[in-house]
Amino acid sequence: MSDAPATAAPTSSPAAVPAWPAMSIAQAHSLLTAPGVMFEMEEIEIAGIVTRVWKNAPPSLRDILLVGRAHGEKVFLVYEDERATFEGFFRAVSAFAHELQAKGVKKGDRVAIVMRNLPEWPVAFYAIEALGGIATPLNAWWTGPELEYGLIDSGATMAILDAERLERLSEHLHNCKDLKAIYVSRDVEEISHPLITKLESIIGPTNSWSSLPDRELPDVAVFPEDPATIFYTSGTTGKPKGALATNRNITSNIMAAGCAGARTFLRRGEAPPAPDPTAMQRASLISVPFFHATGCFAVLNPSLFAGAKLVMLHKWDPVRAFELIEREKVTSAGGVPTIAWQLIEHPLRKNYDLSSLESVAYGGAPSAPELVRKIVETFPKSQPGNGWGMTETSATATTHGAEDYQHRPDSCGPAVPVTDLKIMTVEGDRELPVGEVGELWCRGPQVVREYWNKPEATAQTFVDGWVKTGDLARLDPEGFCYIIDRAKDMLIRGGENIYCIEVENVLYDHPAVMDAALVGIPHKQLGEEPGAVVTLKPGATATEAELRAFVAERLAAFKVPVKVVFWHETLPRNANGKIMKNELKKVFVEG
Repeated sequence: MSDAPATAAPTSSPAAVPAWPAMSIAQAHSLLTAPGVMFEMEEIEIAGIVTRVWKNAPPSLRDILLVGRAHGEKVFLVYEDERATFEGFFRAVSAFAHELQAKGVKKGDRVAIVMRNLPEWPVAFYAIEALGGIATPLNAWWTGPELEYGLIDSGATMAILDAERLERLSEHLHNCKDLKAIYVSRDVEEISHPLITKLESIIGPTNSWSSLPDRELPDVAVFPEDPATIFYTSGTTGKPKGALATNRNITSNIMAAGCAGARTFLRRGEAPPAPDPTAMQRASLISVPFFHATGCFAVLNPSLFAGAKLVMLHKWDPVRAFELIEREKVTSAGGVPTIAWQLIEHPLRKNYDLSSLESVAYGGAPSAPELVRKIVETFPKSQPGNGWGMTETSATATTHGAEDYQHRPDSCGPAVPVTDLKIMTVEGDRELPVGEVGELWCRGPQVVREYWNKPEATAQTFVDGWVKTGDLARLDPEGFCYIIDRAKDMLIRGGENIYCIEVENVLYDHPAVMDAALVGIPHKQLGEEPGAVVTLKPGATATEAELRAFVAERLAAFKVPVKVVFWHETLPRNANGKIMKNELKKVFVEG
């Protein structure tokens, strides 16, 4: 799912609100995408498939970087007491791009980024994109073996790490034979490893980026259909799959963001406001990771393009978030529902001036309709927003906000104009009519090309330009989408995907475990948490703490079951042998 980026148009309430809506979604989209306007669409052929695209979308991420430079001395990145202007950011990117080129990076090469949200993350990302490379962000919460898998599977020739990830990977680097160079940022002691260079030796500290030499980017031609990124998404086989996205896939989010904001005004019966270069700079508190499609595609890139400020947290903390919203006049916050709940419910919230907030948006996990009402009550100037998307749709596929969201709080909104949704039978043999529940399929210029080096998985998931999402959903007559459940065996914990089979396979590796199943435990803020039900082998013993520790040694912390319940017979199965997880969920319901 994707949250609304900092570039969405402001949605302050008019003095006299007409009956809602003033026009239909189809009418609004028709006006917004007409010939000659900013969000004009056209049809082109991509990989043999006729596709609607945004005619005026930036051609590539390299172009987004060049547009971003035009914002000059405005502040772009804020981290603790560090600040980087748009010009300083460009100079750091250019310096690192020249370094990577000198080390041999060329178009199509995979370069991994393995770090928490730091100012160096977007520098690394755009330096790779400026060369036509394939940026390959890995989940910073992964364990050493998981990171090793990502580096080997992608064939990354270089990697940019922070000190914590270097420590986590140190004993695995000898297995990553393709790596030719490693750059490490921050808090790194003297390094003698022949492959490792301190990133600061190339670009210096954040506050000094504006003093770097004024160098143009290396001369590389990058085109819309060139591959740009590999973002990993967990797979039902237990191993993550790398979703290969093109420049067009990613830059489509730029137009989707602005179009969604303008649509709100038309639905309200108002003309969308013209861009105002004298308006206060918009600012987003970025509380989701850059290594997720939402953080990178729906927040970072639109912010750079539109001249919005990005305020980063070292780690999520509600009180620190309040301080930064007040200090930096943040206009947009959120990320996932758990963060929105904490902003609302924290007892110290009233001690801070949060009046700058205009948007509290989120996605990435199930959210209660109650959250919409609470946002409007708590932050009167702020409009709630959410949306739906996935790694395979390069983030944004549907958008939902303002009055539309208040009227349909259980929906994730309609598709953006260039995107089609349809509901298919789970078998995929026929399309279902409006109102019926089936598997959601999505088609548009943001659907990724393929899974990296996984032709069978690609063929199973991508069909004639459509991606089979694995979500069970329905559409209403106006095209609003309602996610009902997931066809794939997956949980979403606070925005993090957890594929059950991956955790179950680890539990099966424990010598005492005979049978295991992972199910979702409802959670108000996180959406759900993982709970395990296990049957032990005859005569074997194991404790809940032991099994949780066993999983924690092998998988990222967010995948570890919060509870383990012991089932004293074979787990219940249906006639096809499939574990009846709906029955198992009942053991976690408090009586």
